[in-house]
Amino acid sequence: MGKRKLILEDGTIFTGEAFGGEADVKGEVIFHTGMTGYQEIVSDPSYFGKIVTLTYPSIGAAGINRDDFESIKPYVNGIIAREICQEPSNFRNEETIDQFLKKHNIPGIAGIDTRMLTRQLRQKGTVKGTITDVELDSDEYKQLQIDEESTFVEETSITRPYIVPGRGKRIVMIDFGMKHSILHELTSRNCHVTVVPYNYQTEDILRFKPGGILLSHGPGNPNLLTSTIETIKSLLGLPMLGIGFGHQLLALACGATINKRAVGQYGTNFPVKDVQSDQTWLTTQSSNYKVEESSLKHTSLNVTFRSINDDTIQGVIHSIYPAISVQFNPEGAPGTNETNFIFDQFLELMEERQLENGGLPHA
Repeated sequence: MGKRKLILEDGTIFTGEAFGGEADVKGEVIFHTGMTGYQEIVSDPSYFGKIVTLTYPSIGAAGINRDDFESIKPYVNGIIAREICQEPSNFRNEETIDQFLKKHNIPGIAGIDTRMLTRQLRQKGTVKGTITDVELDSDEYKQLQIDEESTFVEETSITRPYIVPGRGKRIVMIDFGMKHSILHELTSRNCHVTVVPYNYQTEDILRFKPGGILLSHGPGNPNLLTSTIETIKSLLGLPMLGIGFGHQLLALACGATINKRAVGQYGTNFPVKDVQSDQTWLTTQSSNYKVEESSLKHTSLNVTFRSINDDTIQGVIHSIYPAISVQFNPEGAPGTNETNFIFDQFLELMEERQLENGGLPHA
């Protein structure tokens, strides 16, 4: 393997070993605190535009398999690791992570001090950078342009609707960068799911006669999707579930404020407390934004979940409409799926609405 550099926007340079594709890439440099799940991370659309630092010291021991992808193609911009395993040992292994990233021309850099890099990211917050083989100095780096977040959802959402048939509840999922594991949770409950693009109009969504609306996770800044926020406003009254990016959009549609975190939350070990039952759950998260506490006083939203680490809002419920949302990923993947009861709560909202309508799911 040849040499490769990671250059941060403040001029800090890390030199390590190249693996994966040969492209020069730019993006927001983040760190993921999970011990496992590199395949799900690479293929999760919410990591679009990100160069991901994997804090676990050795990556790739289980290889790559056909079952653990969260989308058809990988979305991550680049991977940073302390050590890459070139000889995986797992009965499902089909290729190494190095081979997989080469196939998709996604570059990686290994052999750098990822603990030192993570400490810098914790201190500095949002940091942009580039992975390159070129002898690039800090002045040249400053001339590089990082992709604007306004295009992220456009890149990760589908362009035409499709149906995953089932004989149960009829759900329309608005796709902002959906993970396959969300679909798996719905189909395991026999739901009939219609997936539509992020910019689908209200009247077109209602033609599918949904019993409920699911707002998927996705990448980027939710404040930029002004027309989608108006669509969500018009759909309030139907049972609704927001996840991650969808949670932020629902909050915006209800009048709350969303701001960027100083340090993003990416990992599989974030403790979250149910404020009503006082139970605590470990959750998977992948987000750079949060709902501002002070903005809820002017809305009809009540807090349902809070972060144990920093007390930030992790879930809300609407006091008038049948709408709930969570910041974390209840489907896990990677990480625990012990909060997948959120999907059952969503179906219960749909059942209650159906009973109110005299048995008609979308009256």
